[in-house]
Amino acid sequence: MTKKNNKVTKPDSDRRDFLTDVTVAFGAAGAVCAAYPFVKSMSPAANVKAQSTTTVDISDLDEGMSKTIVWRGKPVFIKHRTKQEIAEMAKVDVSVLRDPQTDKERVQNEKYLVAIAVCTHLGCVPIDGGNYEGWLCPCHGSQFDASGRIRKGPAPTNLEVPPYVYLDDTTIKIG
Repeated sequence: MTKKNNKVTKPDSDRRDFLTDVTVAFGAAGAVCAAYPFVKSMSPAANVKAQSTTTVDISDLDEGMSKTIVWRGKPVFIKHRTKQEIAEMAKVDVSVLRDPQTDKERVQNEKYLVAIAVCTHLGCVPIDGGNYEGWLCPCHGSQFDASGRIRKGPAPTNLEVPPYVYLDDTTIKIG
């Protein structure tokens, strides 16, 4: 160490700068290594990612038939509607509905309705039936039409329509 009049010479100053830089680099690397497990734990698990979307083949659905599949742990109705059901759902006066939505707002392809099969009253699963060619909630009598709209009973809103896209004419991807 060379000191002249209490001043540090150039070689000592370079060494001090180098040691400071190395210490900062090791500290930053240590912080990243310590933070990684915490950040990684916030990512969704593999089983959650697997449930985020469901692909459904609808080629086996004849006109007038429906099927129930499971998406994110919830049942989902997929109904192949008849020409008569499509025409009747389009004619409904939405101003008299509790939760006014047109049929076109609820379906992407008029032939098929995709709706989460959970009654919006208390979360029961509706069954086929009722007076409106749709579903009846057996618990408290809510009735939904072939567009999944609430028509009668205590349910406050229509059956929820999940996000979905048509991959082709016979395949729907929900989620």
